[in-house]
Amino acid sequence: MSSLPVVKSSNLNNDLFIPSGVTFVGTINVPGLAEINGDITGEITCKELDVGPQGNIKGKVQAQEIQVHGQLENDINCMGLVKIHKTGKISGKLSYLEIDIERGGQFAGVMTGTKS
Repeated sequence: MSSLPVVKSSNLNNDLFIPSGVTFVGTINVPGLAEINGDITGEITCKELDVGPQGNIKGKVQAQEIQVHGQLENDINCMGLVKIHKTGKISGKLSYLEIDIERGGQFAGVMTGTKS
């Protein structure tokens, strides 16, 4: 019997993990950490977003903190720190309080820094 990828949710931490190979279309609301390694199209609202190396998100994102190792596209609103790691790419409209782009990290689009 083969093992299929599953979406895991931790009730204790209110976190969500979507592994590579999983595709989701729709709206996600996570009180804690959303760790995405699959393909998401739609809206994500969470406290922390971690886009893994295989993660690909297209849509509207709102989070306190965002870490990008994969790809994030369209309308992104971060009320805290956005960190684009060396394998990460953000394209579209980005609003942020703080930003850190590692050497090799990519951004294409319009950025707007906000004040705290």
